Amino acid sequence: MEYVVLVDEQDKEIGTMEKLQAHEEGRLHRAISVFVFNTRGEMLLQQRAAGKYHSALLWTNACCSHPRPGERVADAAHRRLHEEMGISCPLQELFSFTYKAHLENNLTEHEFDHVFKGITDEEPHPDASEVAAFRYVGMETLRHDIAANPDMYTEWFKICIKEHVAMLQPRN
Repeated sequence: MEYVVLVDEQDKEIGTMEKLQAHEEGRLHRAISVFVFNTRGEMLLQQRAAGKYHSALLWTNACCSHPRPGERVADAAHRRLHEEMGISCPLQELFSFTYKAHLENNLTEHEFDHVFKGITDEEPHPDASEVAAFRYVGMETLRHDIAANPDMYTEWFKICIKEHVAMLQPRN
């Protein structure tokens, strides 16, 4: 069973809860999102695996997950990027934000999300239980595709791109 860290609006830990229960109850919990770019400035996207309990087969950033209880957010970002996409690179924490989104199956994402960025040309080797597919895409193409096909992308990804795109832009 996986647990998430429950937090208040200032990211202060207030407890732990089983991950699915936290999503069923819409409890605010700590999360990480990792955005990876190649040296051409293209963003690495993953299509979530069909077996995911929410947002299955939707496109999103390179890695999205939760720190384990007692784990630093930066350590979780590195661990999950390697576990999900099979790559490692230096990561910089850019910002954090809180969002709440209602999903299918009566689930709610209510997360205090720590956002990281990395740049690498390392070839991804994704875990098939986490990732159905991956691709690199330019930012302008991505913005147009999200506008044309919003239902193909995860809720947190759309929020992050819309509200924080300037901070996500790669700078080599």
